[in-house]
Amino acid sequence: MPDPSPGLESGPIADGFTVDRWLGGRLALVQPQGGHRVGTDAALLAAAAGTPEGRIADVGAGVGAVGLALAQRSERAFADLIEIDPDQARLAAINAARNGLQARARVLRLDVLRPGERREAGLADETADCVVTNPPFFEPGAVHVSPDGARARAHVLPLVEGGATLAAWIRASLALLKPGGRFAMIHRPDALATILAAVENRLGAVALLPVHPSANASAHRLMISGVKGSKAPLRIAPALILHEADGRLTAEADAIHRGQTPVDWGA
Repeated sequence: MPDPSPGLESGPIADGFTVDRWLGGRLALVQPQGGHRVGTDAALLAAAAGTPEGRIADVGAGVGAVGLALAQRSERAFADLIEIDPDQARLAAINAARNGLQARARVLRLDVLRPGERREAGLADETADCVVTNPPFFEPGAVHVSPDGARARAHVLPLVEGGATLAAWIRASLALLKPGGRFAMIHRPDALATILAAVENRLGAVALLPVHPSANASAHRLMISGVKGSKAPLRIAPALILHEADGRLTAEADAIHRGQTPVDWGA
Protein backbone atom coordinates (compact mmCIF):
# COMPACT_ATOMS: atom_id res chain seq x y z
CA MET A 1 0.00 0.00 0.00
CA PRO A 2 2.49 2.62 -1.18
CA ASP A 3 2.84 6.19 0.01
CA PRO A 4 3.28 8.98 -2.55
CA SER A 5 6.89 8.83 -3.66
CA PRO A 6 9.10 11.96 -3.67
CA GLY A 7 11.03 10.34 -6.53
CA LEU A 8 7.99 10.43 -8.84
CA GLU A 9 7.72 13.19 -11.44
CA SER A 10 4.34 13.11 -13.19
CA GLY A 11 2.84 14.37 -16.41
CA PRO A 12 -0.42 13.59 -18.25
CA ILE A 13 -0.40 11.03 -21.07
CA ALA A 14 -4.10 10.34 -21.68
CA ASP A 15 -7.36 10.74 -19.84
CA GLY A 16 -7.00 8.99 -16.49
CA PHE A 17 -3.31 8.13 -16.89
CA THR A 18 0.07 9.75 -16.30
CA VAL A 19 3.59 8.94 -17.39
CA ASP A 20 5.90 9.23 -14.41
CA ARG A 21 9.68 9.42 -14.20
CA TRP A 22 10.56 7.15 -11.28
CA LEU A 23 13.78 6.43 -9.37
CA GLY A 24 15.41 9.67 -10.38
CA GLY A 25 14.17 9.36 -13.95
CA ARG A 26 15.58 5.88 -14.50
CA LEU A 27 12.18 4.41 -15.41
CA ALA A 28 9.18 5.90 -17.23
CA LEU A 29 5.97 4.42 -15.86
CA VAL A 30 2.49 4.72 -17.31
CA GLN A 31 -0.04 4.31 -14.51
CA PRO A 32 -3.56 5.38 -13.52
CA GLN A 33 -3.85 8.97 -12.36
CA GLY A 34 -5.94 7.88 -9.40
CA GLY A 35 -6.16 4.73 -7.31
CA HIS A 36 -3.18 2.51 -6.60
CA ARG A 37 0.11 4.15 -7.67
CA VAL A 38 3.80 3.42 -7.36
CA GLY A 39 5.29 4.91 -4.22
CA THR A 40 7.76 4.57 -1.39
CA ASP A 41 7.10 0.87 -0.79
CA ALA A 42 8.11 0.02 -4.37
CA ALA A 43 11.28 2.14 -4.11
CA LEU A 44 12.22 0.38 -0.86
CA LEU A 45 11.59 -3.07 -2.31
CA ALA A 46 13.64 -2.33 -5.43
CA ALA A 47 16.50 -1.12 -3.22
CA ALA A 48 16.15 -4.13 -0.91
CA ALA A 49 16.86 -6.58 -3.75
CA GLY A 50 20.15 -4.97 -4.76
CA THR A 51 21.36 -5.99 -8.24
CA PRO A 52 20.14 -9.54 -8.85
CA GLU A 53 21.15 -11.46 -11.94
CA GLY A 54 19.37 -14.29 -13.70
CA ARG A 55 15.59 -14.70 -13.45
CA ILE A 56 13.61 -12.34 -11.24
CA ALA A 57 10.01 -13.03 -10.22
CA ASP A 58 8.07 -9.92 -9.19
CA VAL A 59 4.98 -11.34 -7.49
CA GLY A 60 2.08 -8.89 -7.49
CA ALA A 61 3.97 -6.69 -9.93
CA GLY A 62 1.28 -4.06 -10.53
CA VAL A 63 2.45 -1.82 -13.37
CA GLY A 64 5.86 -3.55 -13.27
CA ALA A 65 7.86 -0.94 -11.37
CA VAL A 66 10.04 -3.15 -9.15
CA GLY A 67 10.71 -5.98 -11.60
CA LEU A 68 11.54 -3.54 -14.40
CA ALA A 69 13.83 -1.52 -12.13
CA LEU A 70 15.78 -4.68 -11.30
CA ALA A 71 15.94 -5.81 -14.94
CA GLN A 72 17.18 -2.37 -15.92
CA ARG A 73 19.83 -2.52 -13.21
CA SER A 74 21.50 -5.63 -14.65
CA GLU A 75 21.77 -6.61 -18.30
CA ARG A 76 21.98 -10.25 -17.19
CA ALA A 77 18.58 -10.18 -15.49
CA PHE A 78 15.18 -11.26 -16.86
CA ALA A 79 11.98 -10.31 -15.04
CA ASP A 80 8.73 -12.25 -14.77
CA LEU A 81 6.07 -9.67 -13.88
CA ILE A 82 3.30 -11.66 -12.20
CA GLU A 83 0.01 -9.79 -11.82
CA ILE A 84 -3.61 -10.90 -11.45
CA ASP A 85 -5.28 -7.62 -12.46
CA PRO A 86 -5.72 -7.42 -16.26
CA ASP A 87 -5.47 -3.62 -16.42
CA GLN A 88 -2.33 -3.52 -14.30
CA ALA A 89 -0.81 -6.36 -16.33
CA ARG A 90 -1.51 -4.46 -19.55
CA LEU A 91 0.25 -1.40 -18.14
CA ALA A 92 3.19 -3.56 -17.05
CA ALA A 93 3.61 -4.72 -20.66
CA ILE A 94 3.39 -1.12 -21.88
CA ASN A 95 6.00 -0.06 -19.34
CA ALA A 96 8.38 -2.87 -20.33
CA ALA A 97 8.21 -1.69 -23.94
CA ARG A 98 8.43 2.01 -23.04
CA ASN A 99 11.69 1.35 -21.20
CA GLY A 100 13.16 -0.92 -23.86
CA LEU A 101 12.94 -3.98 -21.63
CA GLN A 102 10.40 -6.06 -23.57
CA ALA A 103 13.13 -8.58 -24.51
CA ARG A 104 14.06 -9.11 -20.85
CA ALA A 105 10.66 -9.05 -19.22
CA ARG A 106 7.42 -10.95 -19.64
CA VAL A 107 4.05 -10.24 -18.08
CA LEU A 108 2.18 -13.22 -16.65
CA ARG A 109 -1.45 -12.48 -15.78
CA LEU A 110 -2.34 -15.12 -13.24
CA ASP A 111 -3.22 -15.83 -9.62
CA VAL A 112 0.08 -16.82 -8.02
CA LEU A 113 -1.82 -18.74 -5.32
CA ARG A 114 -3.01 -21.27 -7.91
CA PRO A 115 -0.22 -23.72 -8.88
CA GLY A 116 -2.18 -24.89 -11.93
CA GLU A 117 -2.31 -21.36 -13.34
CA ARG A 118 1.42 -20.96 -12.76
CA ARG A 119 2.20 -24.18 -14.61
CA GLU A 120 -0.11 -23.35 -17.53
CA ALA A 121 1.62 -20.00 -17.92
CA GLY A 122 5.05 -21.67 -18.07
CA LEU A 123 6.06 -20.42 -14.63
CA ALA A 124 7.90 -23.39 -13.17
CA ASP A 125 8.74 -23.79 -9.50
CA GLU A 126 12.32 -23.28 -8.30
CA THR A 127 13.46 -21.38 -11.40
CA ALA A 128 13.81 -17.81 -10.03
CA ASP A 129 17.15 -16.53 -8.79
CA CYS A 130 15.38 -13.71 -6.96
CA VAL A 131 11.78 -13.23 -5.84
CA VAL A 132 10.49 -9.81 -4.80
CA THR A 133 7.01 -9.11 -3.53
CA ASN A 134 4.89 -6.42 -1.92
CA PRO A 135 1.82 -8.48 -0.99
CA PRO A 136 -1.60 -6.98 -0.35
CA PHE A 137 -1.62 -5.90 3.29
CA PHE A 138 -5.00 -7.25 4.38
CA GLU A 139 -6.90 -10.52 4.59
CA PRO A 140 -10.36 -10.71 2.97
CA GLY A 141 -12.95 -9.34 5.38
CA ALA A 142 -10.41 -7.50 7.52
CA VAL A 143 -11.03 -4.08 5.99
CA HIS A 144 -13.64 -2.24 3.96
CA VAL A 145 -12.98 -3.04 0.31
CA SER A 146 -12.58 -0.10 -2.06
CA PRO A 147 -15.08 0.04 -4.95
CA ASP A 148 -12.06 0.63 -7.20
CA GLY A 149 -11.15 -2.89 -8.36
CA ALA A 150 -7.44 -2.22 -8.85
CA ARG A 151 -7.11 -0.57 -5.44
CA ALA A 152 -9.03 -3.42 -3.78
CA ARG A 153 -6.79 -6.07 -5.38
CA ALA A 154 -3.67 -4.14 -4.35
CA HIS A 155 -4.75 -3.97 -0.71
CA VAL A 156 -6.65 -7.22 -0.08
CA LEU A 157 -5.39 -10.74 -0.72
CA PRO A 158 -7.35 -12.70 -3.38
CA LEU A 159 -9.74 -15.43 -2.29
CA VAL A 160 -8.90 -19.01 -3.23
CA GLU A 161 -10.18 -22.35 -2.07
CA GLY A 162 -9.50 -22.58 1.65
CA GLY A 163 -9.20 -18.79 1.96
CA ALA A 164 -6.43 -16.36 1.10
CA THR A 165 -3.72 -15.66 3.64
CA LEU A 166 -0.41 -13.85 3.73
CA ALA A 167 1.24 -17.17 4.57
CA ALA A 168 -0.16 -18.72 1.38
CA TRP A 169 1.15 -15.76 -0.67
CA ILE A 170 4.62 -16.14 0.85
CA ARG A 171 4.67 -19.91 0.31
CA ALA A 172 3.62 -19.48 -3.33
CA SER A 173 6.35 -16.88 -3.85
CA LEU A 174 8.97 -19.12 -2.26
CA ALA A 175 7.88 -22.06 -4.41
CA LEU A 176 9.19 -20.09 -7.41
CA LEU A 177 12.60 -19.52 -5.82
CA LYS A 178 15.45 -21.89 -6.61
CA PRO A 179 17.73 -23.19 -3.80
CA GLY A 180 20.28 -20.50 -3.02
CA GLY A 181 18.00 -17.80 -4.46
CA ARG A 182 17.21 -14.57 -2.61
CA PHE A 183 13.79 -13.46 -1.39
CA ALA A 184 12.87 -9.85 -0.58
CA MET A 185 9.54 -8.58 0.70
CA ILE A 186 8.02 -5.46 2.28
CA HIS A 187 5.04 -5.62 4.60
CA ARG A 188 3.58 -4.39 7.90
CA PRO A 189 5.48 -4.97 11.16
CA ASP A 190 2.37 -6.40 12.84
CA ALA A 191 2.49 -9.32 10.40
CA LEU A 192 5.90 -10.45 11.69
CA ALA A 193 4.65 -13.62 13.42
CA THR A 194 2.83 -14.76 10.28
CA ILE A 195 5.86 -13.98 8.10
CA LEU A 196 8.31 -15.91 10.28
CA ALA A 197 5.98 -18.92 10.44
CA ALA A 198 5.58 -18.90 6.65
CA VAL A 199 9.32 -18.77 5.89
CA GLU A 200 10.35 -21.30 8.55
CA ASN A 201 12.26 -24.24 7.03
CA ARG A 202 12.12 -22.50 3.65
CA LEU A 203 14.50 -19.56 4.14
CA GLY A 204 17.70 -19.01 6.07
CA ALA A 205 19.92 -15.98 6.56
CA VAL A 206 16.69 -14.10 7.24
CA ALA A 207 17.24 -10.41 7.88
CA LEU A 208 14.55 -8.10 9.23
CA LEU A 209 14.87 -4.37 8.61
CA PRO A 210 12.38 -2.00 10.30
CA VAL A 211 11.44 1.18 8.43
CA HIS A 212 10.44 4.22 10.51
CA PRO A 213 8.71 7.32 9.11
CA SER A 214 10.82 9.42 11.52
CA ALA A 215 13.33 8.82 14.30
CA ASN A 216 10.74 9.08 17.11
CA ALA A 217 7.99 7.07 15.39
CA SER A 218 7.33 3.34 15.52
CA ALA A 219 8.23 1.31 12.44
CA HIS A 220 5.40 1.33 9.88
CA ARG A 221 7.04 -1.05 7.39
CA LEU A 222 9.19 -4.16 7.69
CA MET A 223 11.54 -5.40 4.99
CA ILE A 224 12.48 -9.08 4.92
CA SER A 225 15.32 -10.75 3.07
CA GLY A 226 16.47 -14.37 3.06
CA VAL A 227 18.15 -17.16 1.09
CA LYS A 228 16.35 -20.37 0.25
CA GLY A 229 18.01 -23.34 1.89
CA SER A 230 20.52 -21.34 3.93
CA LYS A 231 21.21 -22.42 7.50
CA ALA A 232 22.42 -19.00 8.65
CA PRO A 233 20.54 -17.54 11.64
CA LEU A 234 18.01 -14.73 11.70
CA ARG A 235 19.26 -11.22 12.42
CA ILE A 236 17.88 -7.70 12.82
CA ALA A 237 19.40 -5.21 10.37
CA PRO A 238 19.94 -1.52 11.19
CA ALA A 239 16.70 0.47 11.00
CA LEU A 240 15.97 2.83 8.12
CA ILE A 241 14.64 6.30 8.99
CA LEU A 242 12.73 7.96 6.15
CA HIS A 243 12.29 11.57 7.31
CA GLU A 244 14.17 14.19 9.27
CA ALA A 245 12.43 16.17 12.03
CA ASP A 246 11.52 18.88 9.49
CA GLY A 247 9.83 16.35 7.18
CA ARG A 248 12.59 16.20 4.57
CA LEU A 249 13.84 12.81 3.45
CA THR A 250 16.98 11.61 5.16
CA ALA A 251 20.01 11.35 2.89
CA GLU A 252 19.72 7.54 2.78
CA ALA A 253 15.99 7.58 2.02
CA ASP A 254 16.45 10.23 -0.68
CA ALA A 255 19.17 8.15 -2.37
CA ILE A 256 16.87 5.09 -2.27
CA HIS A 257 13.99 7.04 -3.83
CA ARG A 258 16.30 8.18 -6.62
CA GLY A 259 17.62 4.67 -7.27
CA GLN A 260 21.15 5.64 -6.27
CA THR A 261 21.79 3.16 -3.46
CA PRO A 262 20.61 -0.24 -2.22
CA VAL A 263 19.15 -0.84 1.20
CA ASP A 264 21.84 -1.34 3.85
CA TRP A 265 21.24 -4.80 5.31
CA GLY A 266 24.24 -4.49 7.64
CA ALA A 267 26.89 -7.14 8.20
